Amino acid sequence: MTDSRESELLASVPTGLLIDGEWRAAEGGKTVAVYDPATGDVLIEIADASVDDGVKAMDAAADAFPSWAATPDRERAEILRRAFDLLQERKEDIALLMTLEMGKPLAEARGEVVYGGEFLRWFSEVTAHTQGRYGANPEGTGRMIVTQHPVGPCYLITPWNFPLAMATRKIAPALAAGCTVVIKPATLTPLTTLFFARILQDAGVPAGVVNVVTTTNTGPVSERIISDPRLRKLSFTGSTPVGVKLLQQAAPGVLRTSMELGGNAPFVVFEDADLDKAVDGAMLAKFRNIGQACTAANRFIVQRSVVEEFTARVTERVQGMKIGRGTEDGVQIGPLIDDRAVDKAKTLVGDAVERGATVTTGGSPIDGPGTFFEPTVVSDVQPGSDILREEIFGPVLAIVPFDDEDDAVRLANDTEYGLVSYVFTESLARGQRMIDKLETGMMGLNVGVVSNAAAPFGGWKQSGLGREGGDEGIHEYLQTKYTLTANPYA
Repeated sequence: MTDSRESELLASVPTGLLIDGEWRAAEGGKTVAVYDPATGDVLIEIADASVDDGVKAMDAAADAFPSWAATPDRERAEILRRAFDLLQERKEDIALLMTLEMGKPLAEARGEVVYGGEFLRWFSEVTAHTQGRYGANPEGTGRMIVTQHPVGPCYLITPWNFPLAMATRKIAPALAAGCTVVIKPATLTPLTTLFFARILQDAGVPAGVVNVVTTTNTGPVSERIISDPRLRKLSFTGSTPVGVKLLQQAAPGVLRTSMELGGNAPFVVFEDADLDKAVDGAMLAKFRNIGQACTAANRFIVQRSVVEEFTARVTERVQGMKIGRGTEDGVQIGPLIDDRAVDKAKTLVGDAVERGATVTTGGSPIDGPGTFFEPTVVSDVQPGSDILREEIFGPVLAIVPFDDEDDAVRLANDTEYGLVSYVFTESLARGQRMIDKLETGMMGLNVGVVSNAAAPFGGWKQSGLGREGGDEGIHEYLQTKYTLTANPYA
């Protein structure tokens, strides 16, 4: 049951599709329910777009592009900054909304508002600083002018686990570069994106620049938009198998693509690590967002001489974690997003145990309303266990012992994924060697959280293509033109 504040907030969320600056019903009035994963109750119903609705959103983005691309950099920057300021004014509402639809503890939702907002502020500052260059060619026969231009209309597909940050991380650089967008939030958690789109309107984003399509007909809607010859950019955050399919769909149009895909992050603890720091880092890297993050530590690779102590310490910490609806005071572990997530965690733990691992705490779904799974520690996980190959996406900490540095590197790199790694060691030289040897696009050295709007976020291998955030982020939405002019002295 929702209280009066929650009911009032939900009543303020737009429930239609945002197309060309107007909130409208889906074709045929079709709707879809959004659920609270902590209770299983329906929060509200929203528009469920058809393929034709997606085409209309694409029409709006294409029509708005020339004007928005010609808008001065400073004006675009000021709109993004106003959006940042409005987000801060409404931070409590948007944090609560995320907790209601996704389940994360309210304290973490507030942290996501801070993190997500930083993309608006960062790209408002970057907007006016994307410069080209001018100079004579080496032969002295002409002048070279190199300029940057927005790629065009973009299709942005966001996941359910960070409903605000994934939207701002894509929308902010696109708008800063002069691109227009159609964004499709995840069906499980669309409310935050709808609420944020209203904030963008209030900040002065013109009609058609940002369009929002919510749908359960994801495949056909996305395929039609991706096949549109006016689309010039596709950005997706989600699983690697879906990303591969989207890349295949993008190939005929030779679309610019950004893919932030799956992760299987190693968390390496050497015997010289400060175990207090390592345990604190482990709790952040594993249990942030209830373990439902692509950056979540998946495999805890711990040197054999300290594995027993590390296991005991994390087990004690995990046993003390409070479980409940994210709106309750002090809750650290909320629900998983749905029944499938619970079943996956249960299956992975069961497979590990069958192969010889030991559950030191947790390990089971929690009976009652909502989709809860006990925070879990599994020690002595054996080679070949599914939990070492598959992204867990749940509150399960799996520990594997290792003997020496070469063994640690081998275990850490033994995956097709390469998004992020975590290393705990007090040796500066070893830390530098790990930077060189670990096959990941990001690394946390003695820290358990790496994400920052000013840093390039992205992975190697099957964890994706391109970067989001940092100076690199805006260039995903820009294309380069070289112009040669005649030698003015000839």
